[in-house]
Amino acid sequence: MNNPTESTFSRAMGTVALRWHGSRLELLDQRLLPAQECWISLEGASGVARSIRDMVVRGAPAIGISAAYGVALAARNAVSGDWKAEIRQAIRELSASRPTAVNLFWALQRMERVFDSCESVGEAQTRLADEAAAIHHEDLAGNLAMADHALTAMGLSADNALPVSVLTHCNTGALATGGYGTALGVIRRLHEKKLLTRVYADETRPWLQGSRLTAWELMRDDIPVTLNADGAAAAILAAGAVRWVLVGADRITANGDVANKIGTYSLAVLARHHNVRFMVVAPSSTVDMSLTSGADIPIEERDGCEVREIGGVPLAPDGVPVFNPVFDVTPADLIDVIVTEKGVVRNPDMAGMQELFG
Repeated sequence: MNNPTESTFSRAMGTVALRWHGSRLELLDQRLLPAQECWISLEGASGVARSIRDMVVRGAPAIGISAAYGVALAARNAVSGDWKAEIRQAIRELSASRPTAVNLFWALQRMERVFDSCESVGEAQTRLADEAAAIHHEDLAGNLAMADHALTAMGLSADNALPVSVLTHCNTGALATGGYGTALGVIRRLHEKKLLTRVYADETRPWLQGSRLTAWELMRDDIPVTLNADGAAAAILAAGAVRWVLVGADRITANGDVANKIGTYSLAVLARHHNVRFMVVAPSSTVDMSLTSGADIPIEERDGCEVREIGGVPLAPDGVPVFNPVFDVTPADLIDVIVTEKGVVRNPDMAGMQELFG
């Protein structure tokens, strides 16, 4: 299969976050953006796992794609007599890199199914590389499909639709996916159709994905964006210009509860209070029908230094205790629409989720 970063999708705009070269995976180091565009070259699964854990690459779809390529690299490097054990160890190491984004486990399970049917290391090398590229390619195609579904769900597919302003949180663009983006892909499509007035981008503490990544992506593509402090979202929604809040997801449970970047839950509460519609856009690989509700989702907590400092510069008293969950859970009853490449669930609940994903 051709390198998905060189696909013929004419609408696959957005900065490429990962590049596959057959013998190595290159990742754009998102920790350094927007100041530096630095690519890290990885030739083994351990390096990929470390890059996922250290947030060189982030965003649930991009994590899954990177992990798949990590398995392909493990197969390429498996030279001992016990090549199956080497690849299985790589899969275990990759699965331990982040706990919340279900796309990681979905991609690894898909790679493992292919691996289990391979009878030689040569077959494993070929088929696992092809499967990783297929996962990458399908993610890009799915993002384009989600953008179409979303515009229909928003009532903006008609020729006489009026432009809207939206607010988004974290980064859900090409940097977080295989290309184009999920929620940011919807924003790209609105812009292409001349249906976008403005994007308000939450800065998204503590890693500042909104200011470092989303604002950077949108400005590169000449999409009108205003960056705002997270605490300003209420005032923006109260002003009445924003019609939709658009966010991604790291895991969606069987009842429609959504785990996403910390701060998403509070946005959903604010949107409901101000009569602003709330849309979640994510690939079906983010849906975990094995979990009944958001209470079952493991929520990753990271080191307190991420809150106490930025770039090594202290912002708080040394040693102050910190609560630093990466995600929160938005209850389904605060969500108006969930959009995936398979279709749309309106006012999500167990029945609606089962109908589309059961």
